[in-house]
Amino acid sequence: MAKSSPLNSHQAGQPSGFDSRPVVAGIVTALVGFTSSFAVVLAGLKAVGADPAQAASGLLALTLAVGVGVLLLAWRSKVPVTLAWSTPGAALLAASGTADGGWPAAVGAFIATGILIALTGLVPSLGRLMSRIPTTLAQAMLAGVLLQLCLAPFKALGSVPLFVAPVIICWLLMMKFAPRWAVPAALLVALGVIGISIAAGGSGLGAGNFLPAPVWTTPTFSLQAMAGIALPLFVVTMASQNVPGVAVLRSFGYETPWRPSMLVTGAGTLLGAPFGGHAINLAALSAALAAGEEAGSDRSRRWVAGFTSGLAYLVLAAFSAALVTVVNAAPAGMLEAVAGLALLGTLAAAVSSALADAEDRIAPSVTFLMAASGLAFAGIGSAFWALLAGLAVRSLLVQRGDRSPADEKPVRTVRGSGPRGPVR
Repeated sequence: MAKSSPLNSHQAGQPSGFDSRPVVAGIVTALVGFTSSFAVVLAGLKAVGADPAQAASGLLALTLAVGVGVLLLAWRSKVPVTLAWSTPGAALLAASGTADGGWPAAVGAFIATGILIALTGLVPSLGRLMSRIPTTLAQAMLAGVLLQLCLAPFKALGSVPLFVAPVIICWLLMMKFAPRWAVPAALLVALGVIGISIAAGGSGLGAGNFLPAPVWTTPTFSLQAMAGIALPLFVVTMASQNVPGVAVLRSFGYETPWRPSMLVTGAGTLLGAPFGGHAINLAALSAALAAGEEAGSDRSRRWVAGFTSGLAYLVLAAFSAALVTVVNAAPAGMLEAVAGLALLGTLAAAVSSALADAEDRIAPSVTFLMAASGLAFAGIGSAFWALLAGLAVRSLLVQRGDRSPADEKPVRTVRGSGPRGPVR
């Protein structure tokens, strides 16, 4: 990739030789990525059996893994690579419920997910196998598991309207005037509402609860957790985070170091899993903040934005326990409401992608409805059965000649460079 020559201080619009824009862009990237989705992470971890201490440990592990991973990748590749935790994966957990074996089984599934992600970088055939899962079905499965969580803000209006209405109003106003900051602003309002609720109730928060503390969980492994959590989590993370993350960087003229990225995120997921972290991956939407013009005019120095975001995540890790403590004191339904608002954009994009092809809407619709149904069979959640049902319906329709296999547009994987092809 050709890189432009560094601009002098006058061309960059800076009064001196130091361009602060990559640093500022990196800090903003971390703040937006963290504040816009940590509520989703907490909701997901609690849904699969984590207690408050284990959920706080999971958020801490994810934040540290993202920070260290970004530092390694950005420094070695000199590309503005950024990482994030798997927000769609956390939403999947929120819809999955507790697996057979409880929280230790979920941790075992997280470990399996990390191994699969790392193997995707080591074994090209696994990437090719992953590409055979139609993007429309993966997005339909994601949309289905997101539906219930995205309904939470509106359900909460009926149970705790005085708490939730200010959050929704703030989110709507910010969507109009500053969309990027809509969820962080809604989170600030939610924290303010929680603070007022705590003060009015006269309850206090112990100082020790504000200190981050890792909590080890010895994993167990079960077939139900592998099929119901690990496999769907891997598919959603790859299709909804890693593939779009590659596309975002490519849109700014950068090639993602695919194999190192999969090895780092796989290892980060594997190491964070016993402490409650579910999965980390390439950043998608927030990646544009570190790779675009906001990170400076000198394209060869934008990697500094990625590196700075890693440092910022390490700082944010120190505040993870305090946020969890405050959120745990929230009125019932508040956490889910904030998480639902954070995922509305993801839901809209997933539905649009799943139903984009007018000739191929039946199988994605079946997948979406099956995932949204919450069906659990043999201890395995609806996401797994939704994907199987979608593949079966799709295969049936192709055999009937309703859709030719030649019409398929899978995501192609090229050795060493990552996914290529259409990103939905």
